[in-house]
Amino acid sequence: MKRNMKQAAWRIIIGASLMAGGTSLAVAHHSYSAFDMAELKTVTGTIKKFDWTNPHTWIWIDVVNDKGVTETWGIEGMSPNYLARRGWDRKTLKPGDKISVTLHPLKTGEKGGTWVDAKRPNGDTLMMGGAITDP
Repeated sequence: MKRNMKQAAWRIIIGASLMAGGTSLAVAHHSYSAFDMAELKTVTGTIKKFDWTNPHTWIWIDVVNDKGVTETWGIEGMSPNYLARRGWDRKTLKPGDKISVTLHPLKTGEKGGTWVDAKRPNGDTLMMGGAITDP
């Protein structure tokens, strides 16, 4: 009996620790501290890859810089679930599509950021939040 009580106590302690740790991870996960939320930058290029994955979607676009060198930018978006409720799906963006993305850049200066909105060459706007104009 004592052994079962000890095992039960340890299970409770471990379970509570995991739950507490998971909570702090979830809170940290939703931080925008890596991005300069006071700055907006627009990059124009060709979609290399669009990952429709949890917990966040990602787009990689090839952008030609001022020196004519192609740089790949990684831009974080909202979750697939969030975007699906706004009309997006995994085929909304395809490799080869041209796009201009407005983003909050990374504070480190690396080639990346968090997505705000984007424009297709025909003028359609894709919003990360709210309604989408033309999926």
